Amino acid sequence: MIEGLSHITLIVRDLQQTSHFLKHVFGAEEVYSSGDKTFSISREKFFLINQLWIAIMEGDSLLERSYNHIAFKISVTDFDAYIDRVRALGIDMQKGRSRFAEEGQSIYFYDYDNHLFELHTGTLEQRLAFYRCSA
Repeated sequence: MIEGLSHITLIVRDLQQTSHFLKHVFGAEEVYSSGDKTFSISREKFFLINQLWIAIMEGDSLLERSYNHIAFKISVTDFDAYIDRVRALGIDMQKGRSRFAEEGQSIYFYDYDNHLFELHTGTLEQRLAFYRCSA
């Protein structure tokens, strides 16, 4: 039986640059750095984002961008502050897909290695309730 999400691992070109990105945008707490040691396939760092374990490992960036993404829940009252955080890093923000207000608001942006992230104000329950009422 699945107990929950264990961790998310992202392959990144520059561990330091991505560490700064995770700390600045998401308020990530760095809890481990392998330094020059290699216990897995490459040097790595571990972070916690609200108790979610995010691992970054050194390697080649993704060659192409896609809509595959990781979405984090944020409060609607924090929406503008997160836009400011992303813009402060010069990160490539994307125009969100068209949506109804009942689905919540989203900020989409790519990191330095072509991983797409979303900061979203809605919940699954809100989305399903809206879809049921709109059917």
